Amino acid sequence: MTPKLIGTVAIVTGASSGIGRATARALAEHGASVAVVARRRDRLDTLVAQIEAAGGTAHAAVADITDRTQAARAVAEIIERFGRLDILVNNAGLMLLGPVHGADVGDWERMIAINQNGLLYMTHAALPHLLEAAKDGPREVADIVNISSQAGREASANFGVYNMTKFGVNGFTEALRQEITQSHVRVGVLEPGAVDTELVSHNNQAIRDELASSDAIPEPLQPEDIAESIAFMVTRPRRASIAELWAMPTSQA
Repeated sequence: MTPKLIGTVAIVTGASSGIGRATARALAEHGASVAVVARRRDRLDTLVAQIEAAGGTAHAAVADITDRTQAARAVAEIIERFGRLDILVNNAGLMLLGPVHGADVGDWERMIAINQNGLLYMTHAALPHLLEAAKDGPREVADIVNISSQAGREASANFGVYNMTKFGVNGFTEALRQEITQSHVRVGVLEPGAVDTELVSHNNQAIRDELASSDAIPEPLQPEDIAESIAFMVTRPRRASIAELWAMPTSQA
């Protein structure tokens, strides 16, 4: 069977670990040329080497996408390298938890910068190329997949600002979908529950201990589970658009 994404180019942000890394591999297996975006050059270079060793095509674009100039430069670099863009996966994210009272406002600013501003900057830079690909491309359709969270569906104590960023991602995704879907740029949001990634490790030890003690999820999702879901969304036939996908561990209530 011919891979469904042959002739396409995909960008995956936050590709240096976890869901982003697994997604880059999955899209490459489906035939896409994959541009991986993150700040850690060493990890990106390793990922590119792994994809190429498996017979795929990949390119590392080092950027801090919370900087609008760097985000735009990364997209321009990828267009120069591959000549087109068909898929954008806005995966980069940060989860810093704790009560609102007495919080470190710097943590709030960091989450807003990556979870919202980074997503906006990448989308703004990529959108003209995605619209063009939908008009003139091997599939005559293009895709944006924004990675949100169960925390974009329901609020919880100590998740306040993280909730705010992910509820915002959901709202932006739906508004953009209504604006451009009839141009055959499909826009979807994927909301994972608990996934075994580095996300929790960014918190202080007290938060990590609290999460561990209250953890009732013996078998969280793996990054590859989410990567498979993203691949499913972007490999649908042109007539079909997955606007929202909620992926949960079976053991998570």
